[in-house]
Amino acid sequence: MRILVAEDDAPIRELVAHHLTRDGFLTIEASDGPTALRYARGGADLVILDIGLPGLDGFELTRALRREGRSTPVVMLTARAEEVDRVVGLELGADDYVGKPFSPREVVARVRAVLRRSGLNHDPGPQVLRFGRLEIDQKAREARVDEVDIQLKPREYGLLCALAENAGAAMSREALLQRVWGYDFDGDARTVDVHVRRLRIKLEEECGLKSCFQTLHGYGYKFIYS
Repeated sequence: MRILVAEDDAPIRELVAHHLTRDGFLTIEASDGPTALRYARGGADLVILDIGLPGLDGFELTRALRREGRSTPVVMLTARAEEVDRVVGLELGADDYVGKPFSPREVVARVRAVLRRSGLNHDPGPQVLRFGRLEIDQKAREARVDEVDIQLKPREYGLLCALAENAGAAMSREALLQRVWGYDFDGDARTVDVHVRRLRIKLEEECGLKSCFQTLHGYGYKFIYS
């Protein structure tokens, strides 16, 4: 399950993301409203949303998601204590509301409860992903073809996992950068293209696998295996 943590206070954002990751979730981080909206549209399973985000506040962001017909669960974080803010947030379509200061464990528990109510069960998934001759052993951190480790570098392995875990789903370059390189990576999105080319060489040219990666021009990539 991919959880978007949208919070402009870096220590709070990192603390929440750390506890979610430790609990088996994948996290994407955003420090402003427009970025958070873009990531939410890119396929987050749940959004943890600070009301006071710069650029586009939590109320506006929730309103935008619901106006677009997106039912992505939203858990709001705020230092505002007024009941009216809580009521407005819930009326706009937020699923839960956590006031600051809060315990990170409480946030994780709220996330799990909202996912259950939404019919989304958190499951870390299989530790070995198999696609024909390709096998990705997440416990051993190995990618094997015909049971032979192909010796991927850490970023290559991380990118392959990110795409393979979401086989058939479109993933934006920004989402892949967040997942594999981290929220503080300040390089170019073309870094993803470079690593996909390396994976294509190792998997398709050197190992003779069928084409595994579909390029979505202007957006990102999709892992395919038929």
